[in-house]
Amino acid sequence: MAKPLILISNDDGITSRGIRKLVNAVKELGEVVVVAPDSPQSGMGHAITVGDTLRLTKNDIFGDIEAYECSGTPADCVKLAKHYVLKDRSIDLIVSGVNHGSNSSISVLYSGTMSAAIEGAIEGVPSIGFSLCDYDPSADMSHLDEHIKQIVKEALKSGIPKGVALNVNFPALQKEKIKGIKICRQANANWEEDFDERKDPYGRTYFWMVGNFVNHDKGEDNDEWALANNYISIVPCQFDMTAHHAIAQINEAWDF
Repeated sequence: MAKPLILISNDDGITSRGIRKLVNAVKELGEVVVVAPDSPQSGMGHAITVGDTLRLTKNDIFGDIEAYECSGTPADCVKLAKHYVLKDRSIDLIVSGVNHGSNSSISVLYSGTMSAAIEGAIEGVPSIGFSLCDYDPSADMSHLDEHIKQIVKEALKSGIPKGVALNVNFPALQKEKIKGIKICRQANANWEEDFDERKDPYGRTYFWMVGNFVNHDKGEDNDEWALANNYISIVPCQFDMTAHHAIAQINEAWDF
């Protein structure tokens, strides 16, 4: 019986610790192929390269695992993998990450990690994005393997609903402090930004975005609650951004 084909990508780049962690965690669960950015692409959201070149170069960074570095965005990587690198093959699962830093709540919209997973869902491939809620480049990831394997095994066995990508966030805790896994909704939370005006050495003005994360959600069924209470959060996400509940309301209220 053929092994499942697993495509791995990310947004921190092909040389990041997080993608190596993901490769090592799942390489025994199937045939792994890596297509990842050649440089960090954090915060790119679902950007794609239009009107410019895309370059794809084979890389032996993971030994005998087939891997390529791409000059484009995470979404570009998945598109190239699906339609060029693996064009004659059926991908069983796409996994993205492990991201350095949280992609919970509103951050999912800006996330390059999740854009790779969402692109997979658009292509009809079951997809998962993994993030560790720790921005330290040397963050401890030693405890993630068993949880990644558990989630990937379950996805391969039971499937993921069509058009859905799973947003998985790990709390920044040691293994023994993690209580379990919660299937959640996205919390009602956002960043309240400000812009710090500064001067460069030549006296020219530039801006540095700063801000605070504010959680407005008091529920106990969302990802922010789960992470704050030492659970791994899994939020099923979809690319259909239609506000279905608003269609009838607008049709009734607006004069068309």
